[in-house]
Amino acid sequence: MARAIADWWDAVELWLTQLAFPLQVGLAIVVVLPLCWAVAGLLDRAAGVVTDALARRRRP
Repeated sequence: MARAIADWWDAVELWLTQLAFPLQVGLAIVVVLPLCWAVAGLLDRAAGVVTDALARRRRP
């Protein structure tokens, strides 16, 4: 199973590196930008939960 995933990843990497640079940038924007936005949203939500819990804990 791990070998199949590694082979698939190698094929994707080879395909990506053979694209023209503007297409690589466009693909990165389409894939990476939403992914980073989602991770930032999750981290923001987690930080809010932690700070709310700490604030409730410190109240007398």
